[in-house]
Amino acid sequence: MMSNLFSIFDPSTNLLYMPINWISTFLGIMFLPYSYWLIPNRHYILWNFILNKLHNEFKTLLKNNYFKGSTFIFISMFSFILFNNFLGLFPYIFTSTSHLNLTLSISLPMWLSFMLYGWINNYQHMFTHMIPQGTPSILMPFMVLIETISNIIRPGTLAVRLTANMIAGHLLMTLLSSTGNNLSYLFILLLILIQILLLILETAVAIIQSYVISILSTLYSSEVN
Repeated sequence: MMSNLFSIFDPSTNLLYMPINWISTFLGIMFLPYSYWLIPNRHYILWNFILNKLHNEFKTLLKNNYFKGSTFIFISMFSFILFNNFLGLFPYIFTSTSHLNLTLSISLPMWLSFMLYGWINNYQHMFTHMIPQGTPSILMPFMVLIETISNIIRPGTLAVRLTANMIAGHLLMTLLSSTGNNLSYLFILLLILIQILLLILETAVAIIQSYVISILSTLYSSEVN
């Protein structure tokens, strides 16, 4: 039972000894030609509207920051994570964002680049950021320790937050669907209704988690300058 339950997160499916499940991560490239259409369709107009809203919001958060002109990085992160989250909602499609090796590959290099830039170019600001204004002298060593730990665990919390949210909903839907064979017709209809509501909830989670990861990354970058 447990092996079947977690088999939906198994990336070991291969063809000619190649893990083809991970290829789904790059399927978003297929949608790039839509941006070059002479007459954009309604989907592209809606997507372009969302990206412009995100650009304005990220630019506000990055005010007076070195990364102010680099909102493209965070918008690309949002698009990449959102697309892969949505892919996982379709049957028999591998959810790459439910694995820590992908989410850590996104969060760790981003966090490391922020830290290196901050400590190399603005080390005084980084030191002062560790001790909030008005902290008593006796508490300063503890505050430095707490801030250091909180900075170190940031990439891990970003990765685990995304992975856990993607796994939780998928496991719940799989667990409920596995009980359908033993139910009566009335309960099967109720189960289908619950599955539809869970699918709507998972769609909202896919959007919210993409936005949260992008916003938090933007806020982390604003702290190093």
